[in-house]
Amino acid sequence: MSLNYIILRNLKKNIKNYYLYVFALVFSVALYFSFVTLQYDPSMDKVSGTIKGGAAIGASSVLLVAIVAIFLLYANTIFIKRRSKEIGLFQLIGLTKGKIFRLLSAENLILYFGSMIFGIGVGFVMSRLILMILFKILAVEVQAKLRFSPEALWQTIIVFAAIYLLIMIMNYTFIKAQSILSLFKATSTSQERIKKMPLWEIVMGVLGIGFIGAGYYVSSQLFSGKYTDMNELMIVMIVILGLVIAGTYLFYKGSVSFIFNIIRKSKKGYLSINEVLSLSSIMFRMKSNALLLTIITSVSALAIGLLSLSYISYYSVETSARDSSPHDFGFVRKEAKNQFLQALDKEKIGYKVLEIPTLQVNVDVAQIVEKYTFKDNIASIASTVVSDSSIEGQDMKPGQVLMTGYNSTLKSIMTLKDSGEVGFKTQGGIIKQQLAGLSEKTILPYYFSGGTSGVFVVDDTIFKELVKDQEPNVQKARSGSSLYYGILLTDHSQEIQAYEIYMDQKPEFPSFSQYDYEINQRTSMGFLMFIVGFLGLTFLITSGCILYFKQMDEGEEEKGGYTILRKLGFTQGDLLRGIQFKQLFNFGIPLIVGLCHSYFAVKSGWFFFGTEMLTPMIVVMLLYTVLYSIFGLLSVLYYKRVIRESL
Repeated sequence: MSLNYIILRNLKKNIKNYYLYVFALVFSVALYFSFVTLQYDPSMDKVSGTIKGGAAIGASSVLLVAIVAIFLLYANTIFIKRRSKEIGLFQLIGLTKGKIFRLLSAENLILYFGSMIFGIGVGFVMSRLILMILFKILAVEVQAKLRFSPEALWQTIIVFAAIYLLIMIMNYTFIKAQSILSLFKATSTSQERIKKMPLWEIVMGVLGIGFIGAGYYVSSQLFSGKYTDMNELMIVMIVILGLVIAGTYLFYKGSVSFIFNIIRKSKKGYLSINEVLSLSSIMFRMKSNALLLTIITSVSALAIGLLSLSYISYYSVETSARDSSPHDFGFVRKEAKNQFLQALDKEKIGYKVLEIPTLQVNVDVAQIVEKYTFKDNIASIASTVVSDSSIEGQDMKPGQVLMTGYNSTLKSIMTLKDSGEVGFKTQGGIIKQQLAGLSEKTILPYYFSGGTSGVFVVDDTIFKELVKDQEPNVQKARSGSSLYYGILLTDHSQEIQAYEIYMDQKPEFPSFSQYDYEINQRTSMGFLMFIVGFLGLTFLITSGCILYFKQMDEGEEEKGGYTILRKLGFTQGDLLRGIQFKQLFNFGIPLIVGLCHSYFAVKSGWFFFGTEMLTPMIVVMLLYTVLYSIFGLLSVLYYKRVIRESL
């Protein structure tokens, strides 16, 4: 029997065990090739100057390589251990370790590079679809063309050839280090099994739940006003990260076993077949995979959290644009405003001009501030004041003041009462007014509030008094003008035409375009969401495959137990229901823990990214859950085959 015959026979024999490995390899290569193709696609830098994504994709591709490399190396470790008995038999029949290594290398070479070639072909087809998705997200009207990139091809070949060399080094080290006896015991010693739960493990279980709960609590208090210094905030964030990661590890190492042990004891030893196959199996196996599950859970939470935050920003882009620039266009310089209006008149674009006098005043807010995030107390803030006569729909009485622009971001920094005394400082003293309310509505662009204070609306007589007795050193340099000009288009179907005129004139700051802000925000957040989603999808597939491979290992190891249960009279359906419960725990526990981590992480600071949290986050979590559940279903189908073959 020649070595070539053995290679082909082994390849044919083991292909049923490698099908998901081949799928994951094809998928990884396809994702990487299509992703890198975007980096070299000319349209990425020539879409009206709005997308400069080559550098960002290049940096992200490094992370993609790291995810894929770790996955393939880990998958190879699992499969070579599964073939340890086969390697031991080869040694028994007289094959040297060198010949065995060449046999496995040749077999892996055919499988690996065959999958890689197929993956490149799939990636080439996918590249146009991915580019179309990106352009759709960014709302860019550019045709996505199918273009083969030789640069992307060479980069993919080099990267995956390097990973192949690492796999071969790992295989050589494994074969060289193992004796024949250890090869026959490699799979039987891969999982830890203990009969009695020791006290230290119970302590770890309680600590794990406690650490996670403490991390969640501290994260909920992050911007509550308890931590008032930036250095203090950084330290607290590090503490939260440490508590959650350490708690997650201890949770898998002891908490799961502790909880399941309590459930088992409550049954007083009378366990159903479902509980035997699920609870009893999980509580002894999950601790041996604690480190792996901690990494998967932490990275999953990071991916879900980042994708949720970027989607929150993308989802809120229109609202954020209105908050940053409440009018279609805005100007502070009269010359820039006149030039823009002349161009609108020339193109017969209808508009309405709002002239809003503004004044910069130091406002004493000590009586209405409940807490301030970055200071123990705050006496006054520099803010903009306007007259109610220049704001439509506002009619303030003398002695009353309304604070506008009090949005979720400002609320997180400064909590205010909805009533109390407010003092406006002038050269002659302080003019005191009563706060009539807080409004989220934005009436002036971000430039006038700076994000740290709202805009105050007072009665016209009070405003004139403030102007007359203003403090000159408080006024900001605003091109010699205290007037703000807001432009509202009468026909919004002409918005793009007006925006093109605005961009052609390139007015100097401070000038504002609501549509320009929306485009920039949609581009930056959409591109970030695309990259995070791409990397998150890759990690989801690879981590799902790793958990599936672990279930394949456990299925083969437990096959003898299924044979005994079948001989005792349990049907295939009885065992399968127990397996379904087991996979619900195997895949459900890391998923639920990861979702909880991401929820509390997003909840602690989502208001800095947009105006709506629940809808974007729920969409991301549901999508992640559906995709993740596919691997749980595949593992159930695999166990069904194992159970069927056990008798």
